[in-house]
Amino acid sequence: MLSPRNRMRHSAEFGSVMRSGRRASSDALGVVYLAPKRPDAVEISEQADPPRIGFVVSKAVGGAVVRKRVQRRLRHLMRERLGILPNGSLLVVRAKPLAAQLRQEDLAVRLDNAIAAAQRPRGASRGRGGRGGRKPAKSDPAISGTDGNRRPDEGAERWTSR
Repeated sequence: MLSPRNRMRHSAEFGSVMRSGRRASSDALGVVYLAPKRPDAVEISEQADPPRIGFVVSKAVGGAVVRKRVQRRLRHLMRERLGILPNGSLLVVRAKPLAAQLRQEDLAVRLDNAIAAAQRPRGASRGRGGRGGRKPAKSDPAISGTDGNRRPDEGAERWTSR
């Protein structure tokens, strides 16, 4: 169980996190993380707010009993992970329907991966070649069997125009 000072309770907090937080998602969970604002010299001397966490479990997950069970399981997992969140940060954990069917260990792994992805700096890439990722190395035309104009070699299949 999370202590009351670690829970998000106001819709304004949820709204600000959902509007301007960093998102990460998997097939069972979605996470939105809002890092703490840069502390001023005055705030450093004062006690900083603890990290706060909110949960969203929609009716798509299941009936009331199933939703409450998923929320309790997520709260229990987040209590163990409070130490990885900096003071003043806000985190919203959104359960998807698959979360109700997963074992606790699998749910924990997916939660850890989603939190790590949401906290990763914007410029950091895991090396995946998606949009804006690293470009693949150009292949040698002699090896690929085509020249720079993408025409097939002699004896290879010919392109036909319609």
